[in-house]
Amino acid sequence: MQAFLVTTLVVAVAEIGDRTQLLSMLLASRFKKPVPILCGVLLSTLANHALAALAGQWIGEELAGPWLRWGLGLSFLAMAGWVLVPDRIEADEVGRLPAGNALLVTLCSFFIAEIGDKTQIATAALAARFDSLGPVVLGTTAGMMIANLPAVLFGHLAGHRIDPRWTRAVAALIFTAQGLFVLSGVSLL
Repeated sequence: MQAFLVTTLVVAVAEIGDRTQLLSMLLASRFKKPVPILCGVLLSTLANHALAALAGQWIGEELAGPWLRWGLGLSFLAMAGWVLVPDRIEADEVGRLPAGNALLVTLCSFFIAEIGDKTQIATAALAARFDSLGPVVLGTTAGMMIANLPAVLFGHLAGHRIDPRWTRAVAALIFTAQGLFVLSGVSLL
């Protein structure tokens, strides 16, 4: 339960203002079909984060002891810095979104946009940290849905009501705390 709750919180906060959340807003404004878009976000996140968690779990098994602790601690600290950099989607990218099936377009574009994204990297690190694949994948997916549901349902209104500087700062603090806890050997989170 601890792995699920921590991963949900970390990803929900880290996702606010992320490029995949911006993509969700763009898809919602383009297709005006929230249910297929949310289903596409859910399915693509489950697939993407399952792969990331498997990679993270494998790394966690291969790197044991102090190597894992230092690798994870430093990766969480690096994530803390990375979330402070705002993501943007350029205006010309909106026009290039394909027309057609909202579910299929969301599935493909969201899966691809999530590759190498900070939430995918965080999922791998969290899977290595907790060594609990199911709760990590479900938690990170729940975090993505918590952050993307308002983006899809309210489009640009939800993004304008939340100051992304504050959410990036909170996410950076969470990643910093995770990194410091791991480096110090404390297992609270």
